[in-house]
Amino acid sequence: MKPVEIRELSADDLAAKLKEARAELFNLRFQMATSQLDNTARVKQVKKDIARIQTEMRARELSA
Repeated sequence: MKPVEIRELSADDLAAKLKEARAELFNLRFQMATSQLDNTARVKQVKKDIARIQTEMRARELSA
């Protein structure tokens, strides 16, 4: 996800995206542990997406 896309989302959508991303990261880690993961770069992408979402949520919290 790009930062511009994240800024356009509502607070509820951000929370939902964060939940989805954390679930995906859990599944990717599970696949990596069982040697079924083909694209290991996806783990890094999902971690960055989680960080971007959390950053936007925190920025909104501080501005309110």
